[in-house]
Amino acid sequence: MKEDTVGNTAAEHDSTKPVVLVIGTTGQVGKLMVEEFDRDPGNVQVRYAARKSEQVDELRAAGRDAVRLDLDDPSTFAHALHGVDRVYLLTGYTVAMLTQSKTLVDAAVKAGVSHIAHQGIFANWDVTDSHFAWHQLIERYIEESGLQWTHLHPNVFMEGLTSMTPVKNGSISVYWGDRRVGWIAARDIAAVAATVLRQGPTRHGGKNYWLSTEVASGPEVATILSEVLGTEIRCEIRGPQDYAAAIAQGSKNVEKWYAEAGVDFTQQVIDGRMGYIGTVRDDVEFVTGRPSISLREWATENQDRLTAGPTA
Repeated sequence: MKEDTVGNTAAEHDSTKPVVLVIGTTGQVGKLMVEEFDRDPGNVQVRYAARKSEQVDELRAAGRDAVRLDLDDPSTFAHALHGVDRVYLLTGYTVAMLTQSKTLVDAAVKAGVSHIAHQGIFANWDVTDSHFAWHQLIERYIEESGLQWTHLHPNVFMEGLTSMTPVKNGSISVYWGDRRVGWIAARDIAAVAATVLRQGPTRHGGKNYWLSTEVASGPEVATILSEVLGTEIRCEIRGPQDYAAAIAQGSKNVEKWYAEAGVDFTQQVIDGRMGYIGTVRDDVEFVTGRPSISLREWATENQDRLTAGPTA
């Protein structure tokens, strides 16, 4: 370990390896990306970004190259991006993602970054749900920036079964009626992202990767959970108004604009405008070389989380 030129403790830099900056390190996909790179760093040097200084300190204490980067504070961008070749861009669940992404992309251009991999959403080009449209605007901005790009399009996270729609009192709730939706494990998203960043734009530049590995309705998911957990799990089929009411009661901690987009999403899945959410488009094996994780496999691996109650 050594002190870098601005006084931060950083891993020894190997100028022969591309530098990858991972944003969102402390989130559910970001944490899994840390594990992915720990297991197989490939021919890259990884730098991890976190918003809070104490999070940066924890990463450094574990021997990792880490920097502070707050997407709401562009003054933190220059140092974090110095010497970086590839960036993994992941923003929070808020309309602020528009400004955050625009300013980060601009800073990446200034810093000489060559490739951005962006985690977006699973949407058709003419989608009208606002949260999905925000991501598409970000994607178009990245494409017009002159940077090489790769877009990841995950469908409904399996991890939502421990957070947004958790097992509670022997049941789960879904807010898109009896419709089938596509599911993806966060570990698969992390594996695809890490592979893209290791291999770089020569292989993955200009590519869209779709991550929807299995379709299932709420009752079908409940059946899988029942079999895996060895106890009956019911499914409460709910709709958009129920989701709006849950938000109003404070049981879902979601920003107002993002919450409204979530309500609209459930309505559009039910009425068919977003019927494509219930499709399989599975690029996991194309990118990583290994099959994607099924709902049953995910539930088996996460039994403790499923029975522990809601998580953040």
